[in-house]
Amino acid sequence: MRAKVTKAIFPVAGLGTRFLPATKSVPKEIMTLVDRPLVQYAIDEARAAGIKEFIFVTSRGKGALEDYFDNAPQLERELRKKGKTELLDILKSTNMDSGEIAYMRQHKPLGLGHAVWCARRLIGNEPFAVILPDDVIAAEKPCLQQMVEAFDETQSNIVAAMDVPDDRASAYGILDIKEDMGALVSTKGMVEKPAFGTQPSNLAVIGRYILTPTVLQMLNKKTVGAGGEIQLTDAIAEARNSGEEVYGFRFKGHRYDCGSKAGFLQATVAFALARDDLRDDLQAFLNDLALQAVPA
Repeated sequence: MRAKVTKAIFPVAGLGTRFLPATKSVPKEIMTLVDRPLVQYAIDEARAAGIKEFIFVTSRGKGALEDYFDNAPQLERELRKKGKTELLDILKSTNMDSGEIAYMRQHKPLGLGHAVWCARRLIGNEPFAVILPDDVIAAEKPCLQQMVEAFDETQSNIVAAMDVPDDRASAYGILDIKEDMGALVSTKGMVEKPAFGTQPSNLAVIGRYILTPTVLQMLNKKTVGAGGEIQLTDAIAEARNSGEEVYGFRFKGHRYDCGSKAGFLQATVAFALARDDLRDDLQAFLNDLALQAVPA
């Protein structure tokens, strides 16, 4: 029987220090692109891919994130009373049914691999997805849905990948390519944050993964890697070395690094320009701003 991917891990334990002071009291994951929190984009993408169980790995101070997915009876009553059915539908789309969502605590910031390991008992012996909400991907067909379709064929580990310039390779996990087949790339291994000029390719791993239980077995070793952290890419590479296939997947879409201020602003502008209710006013403002920047 071919395995199906129905569970996803969302590692959201980070402190979001690059966005201080905003993240002093607001979890970074519920900061908004236009009018939707980062985490909502991730949830919607997961739902489109057929995910049924949502596992959040959190830390102290993330209570607002948990509240976001809860029902808001008073707010719903007010919207219903005022006949604001469109807003009511939007609000209901953010609710998560009981038993659909779970929260695990990562008590120490020991890396992405450790965060995924924290959810091991809820995953069991099934393939699973990992979604990093910081990576927001605009795509006609959601990125994880594309990957699930590829997994249905390969039944192997798959990591989302994109080409990066030489001077950025050291910021990513980089694939060591065995065979480039276009969208799918078979690999010989992975290197986490290689020193400049030593990367085996320019194909970088970004925040979408579909992984087998073997990766969790490798994470059980708690091997410390780059930056003194337990790296997920190291565990995936070990799974590859143990005989499992690991594929890179060139997704169709545009990725925004919303873990950085520049990427967050770029995504905000791009998503606003894609909306019929905002495009004209925002485009006019940007045009005026560009004219003001031109020297006389």
